[in-house]
Amino acid sequence: MGSVATRPLIHWFSDPACTDVRLAGGKGASLSRLVAAGLPVPPGFVVSAAAFARFLDAHGVTGQILEAVERVDPASRASLEAASRQIKELIRSLEVPPEIARAIHVAYAELGGGIDVPVAVRSSAIAEDSQAASYAGQQETYLNVSGARQVVERVRDCWASLFGSHALFYRSEKGALRDTAIAVVVQRMVVPEKSGVLFTADPVQRRRDCCVIEATWGFGEAVVSGLVVPDNYLVSRVDRRLLRAFVPAKTVMLVRDPSGDGLKQVSIPPGRERERVLSDVELHALMELAERVEAYFGAPQDIEWAIEGGLVYLLQSRPITTL
Repeated sequence: MGSVATRPLIHWFSDPACTDVRLAGGKGASLSRLVAAGLPVPPGFVVSAAAFARFLDAHGVTGQILEAVERVDPASRASLEAASRQIKELIRSLEVPPEIARAIHVAYAELGGGIDVPVAVRSSAIAEDSQAASYAGQQETYLNVSGARQVVERVRDCWASLFGSHALFYRSEKGALRDTAIAVVVQRMVVPEKSGVLFTADPVQRRRDCCVIEATWGFGEAVVSGLVVPDNYLVSRVDRRLLRAFVPAKTVMLVRDPSGDGLKQVSIPPGRERERVLSDVELHALMELAERVEAYFGAPQDIEWAIEGGLVYLLQSRPITTL
């Protein structure tokens, strides 16, 4: 792979090297494989694990971080939070070296064709989304980020999130507390009318003859944060027949905040609170994509999806680890 000083700082999803989890992390490698399969993934690039390694080397802080990590008592919440606070403050206080910032600026400009397009900036841990362990949700994601300077700052925030208290505890359980490798995905942000997750097998009933689809209006972060209870559809994989639809009342949704970074909460238009989010046509389109994704990876998948302008996009896919 070469020395840290000579490894590329940026990998586009279309770059074959981006499928290497050691370079692009779980999210980045998965997205790159989806692109290689011709699936509808929003364009983007990965700030490689080499960039964070070079950041640490430039400031000579790897030893200081490892010392703080090794003092952690995983059984003590106070110990985890103290170490997390110390390391995250250290990382956020350090300047991103000019060569790394410049590489991010150039890639971001290319992604938007010279326009400051909104992007999602997502942590991509090196051990993440493996068959053995899912690191999902342990590091940060930032949405609706515009401008190269903001992107650089959010990349640094993602690096810092590798040392969040929950992430430290999780890695202690996996015997990986000394792990200091992380990549960051920068991807054109889909602004969805509808979004959700799709399990290509039922992870609760452990049935592989049907898919479970969850859907909500706007951004799926409304479900992750517990703001709304999503629609839940059970669809047969044999004939794509809708077996069950649970449609709870939904009064709010998350949309892009046009005044700055992030999302904002708005009310669902009157009369749509109890409306089914997905039509039969959309369910059919999601089932088609689910089958293509599972066939490509060769194992049941947990897929994040979004619908923008009537088009279905795949945002992420990871193995279902509970089957």
